[in-house]
Amino acid sequence: MEACYRKLIKSIGENVNRPGLKETPRRAALAFEYLTGGYKQDVRKVINNAIFPSDNDEMIIVKDIEMYSLCEHHLLPFFGKCHVGYLPDGKIIGLSKVARVVDIFSRRLQVQENLTRQIAETLMDQIGAKGIGVVIEARHLCMMMRGVEKQNSIMTTSCMLGLFRKESSTRAEFLSLIR
Repeated sequence: MEACYRKLIKSIGENVNRPGLKETPRRAALAFEYLTGGYKQDVRKVINNAIFPSDNDEMIIVKDIEMYSLCEHHLLPFFGKCHVGYLPDGKIIGLSKVARVVDIFSRRLQVQENLTRQIAETLMDQIGAKGIGVVIEARHLCMMMRGVEKQNSIMTTSCMLGLFRKESSTRAEFLSLIR
């Protein structure tokens, strides 16, 4: 990857040997590896059996989870907040594991629409909830720095599964609680 960055920097006419750029290919390769680290993570290992029995049948919400990802179309960042809610069915998941699942999928080349669904489907699969709702609100640098250059645009996506999809009152409760 370092050689690719060196070639990329040369291709724009820069001198990769000047002091400010000499170590950039190495640093950029390390940064890109970190930003795409979700490919090397296994959801089951990250959750690590942090699923616990519970008679709670009320909605559980983790909101404002910071997320950072890279647009698969331009390799530019998009970032924002992810809100996750679920209705347990005899099991709850450790609080930090919800944020870790968000990180696993956001640390991959992505489009926000797919990211939202991947988080919802994975959590539904792992905890067997009665329903899951995921909403992501993000700013996309591919739209802010290039192309239409709209600085104040925010993209919102949602994925509702189970009772969050079937029951409008459940969906409405979730949406009102994350606002």
